[in-house]
Amino acid sequence: MCGICGVVNFDGRPVVPEILRTMVRAMAHRGPDGAGEFLYASNESSRPAVGLGHRRLAVIDLSPTARQPMTNEDHSLAIVFNGEIYNFRELRGRLLANGHSFSSNSDTEVVLRLYEEMGPTCVNELDGMFAFAVWDTRRQRLLLARDRAGKKPLYYTSVGTTFAFASEVKALLHHPSVSGEFMIEALPHYFSFGYPPPGRTFYRGIDQLPPAHTLIVNAEGHLSSERYWDLDFAEKPSRAVSIQDAATQVRSLVTEAVRKRLVADVPLGAFLSGGIDSSIVVGLMSHLLGRPVQTFSIGFAGDQDFDETPYARQVADYFRTDHTECLIAPQAIESIESLVWHYDGPFGDPSALPTYVLAQFTRPHVTVTLNGDGGDELFAGYLRFYACLAAEHIPPPLSRLCHLAMRSFPEPQQYHHWLRRAQRFFAGASSPLVARMQRWVSIFDHDLHRLLRPEVFDGIATNDLGYPPEMLASTASFTPLSKMLYINFMTYLPDDLLVKTDRVTMAHGLESRSPFLDHRLAEYLAGLPDQYKLRRGTTKYLLKTAFADLLPATILRRGKKGFGVPLGAWFRGELREYLQDLLLSPHALSRQYLQTPYVADLVREHTEGVRDHGQRLWAVLTFETWLRLAQRGQGLS
Repeated sequence: MCGICGVVNFDGRPVVPEILRTMVRAMAHRGPDGAGEFLYASNESSRPAVGLGHRRLAVIDLSPTARQPMTNEDHSLAIVFNGEIYNFRELRGRLLANGHSFSSNSDTEVVLRLYEEMGPTCVNELDGMFAFAVWDTRRQRLLLARDRAGKKPLYYTSVGTTFAFASEVKALLHHPSVSGEFMIEALPHYFSFGYPPPGRTFYRGIDQLPPAHTLIVNAEGHLSSERYWDLDFAEKPSRAVSIQDAATQVRSLVTEAVRKRLVADVPLGAFLSGGIDSSIVVGLMSHLLGRPVQTFSIGFAGDQDFDETPYARQVADYFRTDHTECLIAPQAIESIESLVWHYDGPFGDPSALPTYVLAQFTRPHVTVTLNGDGGDELFAGYLRFYACLAAEHIPPPLSRLCHLAMRSFPEPQQYHHWLRRAQRFFAGASSPLVARMQRWVSIFDHDLHRLLRPEVFDGIATNDLGYPPEMLASTASFTPLSKMLYINFMTYLPDDLLVKTDRVTMAHGLESRSPFLDHRLAEYLAGLPDQYKLRRGTTKYLLKTAFADLLPATILRRGKKGFGVPLGAWFRGELREYLQDLLLSPHALSRQYLQTPYVADLVREHTEGVRDHGQRLWAVLTFETWLRLAQRGQGLS
């Protein structure tokens, strides 16, 4: 795992070394084990000049021979790479048989040699998580590539005669050609979903390479992007298999995915929440390694409704792991500025805060962790999937009537209260499937126009606030559940969940690997019948069947709870004054974008216990924090 960046000047101007080094230094947290640079300039002004930069987190081959940027023998190819290739040893053996030689034992050199042999199509051979760039001097082109699920980030911008890319936006902001102008058009999408529009950022002109895509930049500055992988959820009778055979295959695929992710030349452990996904990963690690696994959990002091450490402790005892846990209190909010800085913008998912603290206290013990990310996405683990399907069987008039009845009851303060869930369910149950799904994942929905100032909200097209039309069109032949799984895999997973994991772990120089996002497992699951994933109200039915003999029965029977944060109690209690001082101050910078009276109503209703606006207030809070960082010169220009 590392931080990568680069600059291409199409007019032949040499890349200024100090500019490149400044970009590299901005990502020092991603690679505490070293830094490097590669500079290329031709005598011909018609040829581009190139600079590549790298920050190293040494995980495989800790020797100096694995340092980056890495070149081939005649320096006609140069690569900067971030991530891990799990099949690099098999690929290395094949390349050796084809006559290639190696000077290191790293996976980076395998990617370089594979490009040497196959060109851009080399990405089809890679099994792992990655973002990399290859400068090809002979062909005068730059190749960027990103892994299938989008686990590793890659941002880019093209301004005049300069193209630049980096693992994080903050590195691009250090290039003098990048203005860092706030893209105000991103705000409606942010306050709807908690992150900027797909492929975009909060900065005008800075975009993100989508997952499973390559981007080729030629000598004239022309950009050509291509998708090289996709998930196919369309029903195919030829894929028919019994549920027991499917469970056997899933067991094999998940076990192999964990096994591949145990390769490391540094200490390795696992995040353990006490949920099914991370418990399966820890159980398999214990069997495969044959020694105690180092596991790490986080909980919330004094809040049993959100604290899952007792379940994590139960799993740790069951598998006899070397377990460490940490309880956090409202004072953890002190990390919010650091958190927002690492995200390069506001972030609507409050679970980023405890995950940040979890990574912070894990790093002194290990350099690599495994996690359970992706289990809910592929095995239909979220309750909203079941709710969306259940709503299909309720006549819309009855749903609307129940919604009116539910509104007559005050909203419970307890986050997981059944009435609170029922109120949310019927608020969207009468809508069409996709609109229903969108409403249930939205932070602000029907009241977005009340939050945003008219000049911010006006002119936003309706489809700009929803899922991309081309994505929806590609799901036309999918079943309702498959449609939801695909949309979730293409939006929430790469734009929220994986961004969260990458930023908070790399903030502390910690690598995190996700066995459930193995692409072979994903491809197999996409082709299975819906009833194997969601069966008679049981979420993740196939996964539970496949690992019924591995986990304690109490863990296997646990209902889905989610990684929530007790913001409701925090903002009514110890953080009440903090919240009011930051958001209701006459000097609040968010006033120029948000309607102050509505923000004040949200704060009042929440602190008085009328409604729980915890997540909404978190979204506003991180936005205000980001604006304040920018004012101090620590964010947008």
